[in-house]
Amino acid sequence: MTKTFCGLVAASLLFSVVKPTRDARATELPQTMTLQDCLDLALKQNPSILKAQQEIRRTQGVIVETRAPAVPQITASGNGEMIARSALDAFPTTPGGTNFIFRNQEQPWSAQVQISQLLYQGGRVSASLRAAKLSDQIAALGFQKAIADTILDVRKAFYQILLNKALAEVREQSVTLLEQQLLDAQSRYDVGAVPRFNVLRAEVELANARPPLIRAQNDLRISKESLVKLLAIDSATQTNDFTPINFEGKLVYEHRAWDLSTALRQGLDHRPELLQAERQIGVAKANVNVASSGYKPEASVFGNYGWHDSTFANDPDVTREGWTAGASVSWALFDGMLTHGKVSEARALLEEANLDYADTRRQIELEVRQAYSDYLQTLELIEAQKKTVEEAEESLRLAEARFRAGTGTQLDVLSAQTALSDARSNEVQALHDYNVAIATLERVTGMTVRAAN
Repeated sequence: MTKTFCGLVAASLLFSVVKPTRDARATELPQTMTLQDCLDLALKQNPSILKAQQEIRRTQGVIVETRAPAVPQITASGNGEMIARSALDAFPTTPGGTNFIFRNQEQPWSAQVQISQLLYQGGRVSASLRAAKLSDQIAALGFQKAIADTILDVRKAFYQILLNKALAEVREQSVTLLEQQLLDAQSRYDVGAVPRFNVLRAEVELANARPPLIRAQNDLRISKESLVKLLAIDSATQTNDFTPINFEGKLVYEHRAWDLSTALRQGLDHRPELLQAERQIGVAKANVNVASSGYKPEASVFGNYGWHDSTFANDPDVTREGWTAGASVSWALFDGMLTHGKVSEARALLEEANLDYADTRRQIELEVRQAYSDYLQTLELIEAQKKTVEEAEESLRLAEARFRAGTGTQLDVLSAQTALSDARSNEVQALHDYNVAIATLERVTGMTVRAAN
């Protein structure tokens, strides 16, 4: 089972997941699905995984955006105007004479291409780029977390279906036994072997057994729909009915030894949540440098080549062109405490990131301890359930034999039937809890992510 999950996650982390369209999901539903089928489908189209994948693309775009100021900037610009003659100033041709206006003054135009390069911005660009790269790593870890969470959710939902199916079967078996008991009591009453009380008691027991069966069947339907939603399945045909998919599998006991100290170490070493918190501290540190850059000067150089019309000419084809180059330096000597406020804010966020890291570490330790404790509990429950069903079946057989022989009572038979139903329910519940405990331990110790790496 673990090797299968490793292969699934490895494939996903290589970005083999392709976002499906709504039409691609709205297809004919499969008749049967195994746990493997459910995991394969979830890794392809579970919304949480797809959203995490898009978050990686977003952060990669942020990296490009953040790097942009450090790259030479090339811009082209131009403008043209039409100006009324009455709005123009002109030199008089002679003292006291008529003003002369060139035609190009009424329709001026210009165009230029400029190249600029930022030389220094107080470390803002490099710090921002560092933060963006760390954010990209955080997004990649979030993608791993989404995969691990989805695998756990699918396994738990699938096991819940198997549990509900088994419980429904137990209830059906109980109802079948009680129906047989009622028929037997009715037959004995008809020949005068037992009183009417035995028939009434069998009818009451049968009536009491039907509501649990109805509830078990409803739980099964709901658990199937929950898994279908988790798998993001859109049916093209089954829109007004419950899902017809039959989820096939068995709740089995495959003993796996776990050690608490090893589980704790693995969780702290490989959980993506803790790695995310660690990189978030790096982002916060970089943001402190970004905020502090406001205390430092900025410098850049530029050069451009331009064309414009000759102002004192009547021919638009008469132009002037040439280049200019220069440098600019600016330094905010006092910005109204703006930079001071930004630095204080960034340092507070850095302290919050440190606190989040410590709290995340404690949370992981708690989750591992809880999962390990649940694992130990399931082992004890499975041990307690050994041979219980066999003993309950034998007890029912003996009670029925004694009743038929006239040495036992109907109450003995009904009690044995109830005990058998409880034993079967406890057995499948214990198997379900064990499988869920194993899946949870694998999640909280980061086994899925570690296998992918």
